[in-house]
Amino acid sequence: MSLLADGVLPDVLRARVAESPDSTFFQTVGGSPVTYRETYERACSVGNGLVTLGVDKGECVVIMADNAADPLYTWLGILLAGAVDVAINTAYRGHSLEHALQNSRARTMFVDEKFLPRIAEIRESLTYLQTLVVYGSAADRPELPGIRLLAYSDLLGSTDTAPDRTVGPHDLASVVYTSGTTGPAKGVMMPHGQITLFARLGVEGAQMTEDDAHYCFIPLFHVAGKYMAIYGSMMTGGKVIIDTQFSAEHWLPRVREYGATLSHVHGPLVEMIYSKPELPDDADNPCTRIIASPFPAKIAEDFERRFALRGMETWGMTEVTVPVWQPYSEPLRVGCCGRLRDEHFELRIVDPDTDEEMPTGQTGEIVIRPRRPWTIMQGYLHNPEATLNAWRNLWFHSGDLGYLDADGYLYFVDRAKERIRRRAENISSYEIEAAAVTHPGVTECVAVGVPSEFEGDDDVMIVVIRAAGSDTAPEELVAYLAQRLPHFMVPRYITFVDELPRTPLGKPQKALIKKAGVTEATWDRKATGVSLRELVG
Repeated sequence: MSLLADGVLPDVLRARVAESPDSTFFQTVGGSPVTYRETYERACSVGNGLVTLGVDKGECVVIMADNAADPLYTWLGILLAGAVDVAINTAYRGHSLEHALQNSRARTMFVDEKFLPRIAEIRESLTYLQTLVVYGSAADRPELPGIRLLAYSDLLGSTDTAPDRTVGPHDLASVVYTSGTTGPAKGVMMPHGQITLFARLGVEGAQMTEDDAHYCFIPLFHVAGKYMAIYGSMMTGGKVIIDTQFSAEHWLPRVREYGATLSHVHGPLVEMIYSKPELPDDADNPCTRIIASPFPAKIAEDFERRFALRGMETWGMTEVTVPVWQPYSEPLRVGCCGRLRDEHFELRIVDPDTDEEMPTGQTGEIVIRPRRPWTIMQGYLHNPEATLNAWRNLWFHSGDLGYLDADGYLYFVDRAKERIRRRAENISSYEIEAAAVTHPGVTECVAVGVPSEFEGDDDVMIVVIRAAGSDTAPEELVAYLAQRLPHFMVPRYITFVDELPRTPLGKPQKALIKKAGVTEATWDRKATGVSLRELVG
């Protein structure tokens, strides 16, 4: 089935190079194919460069870059050096970026040169960062006080052999920042055993083989593309087609052009593809299956018919991999996430307040735990309180609501509490609120998710109390937030109010605010024609 399915990535990569050195590993859209041997040599070059730079085993190294070949080599080189890959969202700016850099305590960061101004904006708040390795020439760039700028090409070391460092399943491989509800993004600590299981579950769940070409437009700071598409293909000897971004218009032409047999397409993106006018030859394409979470129930069957492929729905999280899959050998169950891979996990549905197990068919919180060590996250980086809150009564609490039917199939119902989910991004309401109240015209702000036009997806709405005497306009406030928040956090809707519904202790009642939703008094960025792309620049 796969190569060293229980190993660690550096060993899997070496074994793959030994077995099929001249097979194509990946190809960027518009670029030339790259073999496994070439990938390994370039990753060794990065790893040796990091060792020469003084990066220690177990040390966090940040990557902030768009999908491209050099960041891929960097990720693999970091792991070959025994260090920890911290790929952060390229939309981060301001407080979100500062938090990731400070929380990771990284001394070294690889960065696309276009993001250097964002580093400059928060330079005074950074106490750990010492070296910026820049994709592109670092020459003639203004120096950031106390930070060395180094061109990526100047870092590279020997390509002959990998650094003399070994890692095991228990060693930390990656930190991925994922947003919660009540604070800044949390750094999920993923050991090598977990990322290997992530890849293995993708290989087995999607029946990946060496004949597959996996079309991956998902950013490499997300786990699905990095571990299931790229690492999974490494296990099987297959090929990955790497795109820089998703385009509903280009999805089918890209699949055809590059002979893609498999693709990850999250729920709202499935709907965007489906919304394009149907053509008589839509089914004439090489793609045989997509992995979707969710696979929107209202169009699932017709999407399969129209494009002549199989849609496989899953349930998972960065913290616990993807433990639930639609069985490949069974027909589609509309609205169902699938069955638990129970050789690896235990799963229960519990009362969110008492943790008592719920009867079959009744909705509760999804909780899970592993059967083998080092196969789910080891906690949140430098955040023991959040770790303890998630690990209650010996189970990881997902914060997702769902139920199990009598046959053991899982159905997702809703997100618990205040989590906002927009276009496959988890959003912290806290970060939006914290940014809004820094505006001099805002006294208080509450951020909630309201249903978007896509199934199971949110748009961001903020409800704002203006400061005394302020006449702050929604256009001004959204422009202000666009310069301080990742683009996916910038609100679509703004409602100004004189007061908020509150609990007896004075806390805003977000459930009531969310239930009220968009009203006649709500300003809609999209309806008024304000371009987020122009605001963000």
